[in-house]
Amino acid sequence: MTTDKDKEKDDAEGEAEKAESTEESRSESEAESEAEAEAESEASETETESESELESASPPSTSDEELVMPTQMGHKRFVYAAYLSGAIAIAFIGHKLIDYAWYKLHDWKPNSIPESSDELSVVVALALAAGVTLYYWRQAKARILVEEVAEELTKVTWPTRQEVTSSTTVVIITTLLATVFFALMDQFWLWVTKHVYGS
Repeated sequence: MTTDKDKEKDDAEGEAEKAESTEESRSESEAESEAEAEAESEASETETESESELESASPPSTSDEELVMPTQMGHKRFVYAAYLSGAIAIAFIGHKLIDYAWYKLHDWKPNSIPESSDELSVVVALALAAGVTLYYWRQAKARILVEEVAEELTKVTWPTRQEVTSSTTVVIITTLLATVFFALMDQFWLWVTKHVYGS
């Protein structure tokens, strides 16, 4: 009887040792695989960082003829465009207002005020536009406001060509379907009205 119990004890101890050794080998292999995964992720992060550093450190290889000025100016290009657009708008509106005022004055007193001169009104409108633009350019508050707006414009995520194309297609198809639907409904109710009222 003691031998049977000893054998069972030995068998149980042997199985326990096998289970422990299996668990140890599993934990070692898991630790190795985790270490390898960490090493791979660190390597990929290092590669990504080094690539981004290389891209930011070295300027793109272009010749002087291929340089694109607007992208080099950053958000300032929006500031310059805003001031130029404002000057053009002021010159155009000023020219029209000066012409209109001169025409009305000539109608009021035709003997003392000559007919309007287009050349003179253009020169006065351009001078007015240049003066207003320079005035607001020298105003620090106005220029800072325009620069802040321009800086915010650079943060805008503009849609891609594919997004614009697909959105436009959806709008056109929806408009056509709505047009056909309402035209058919109009014809249907016209038919119903004719049959009801007998006209």
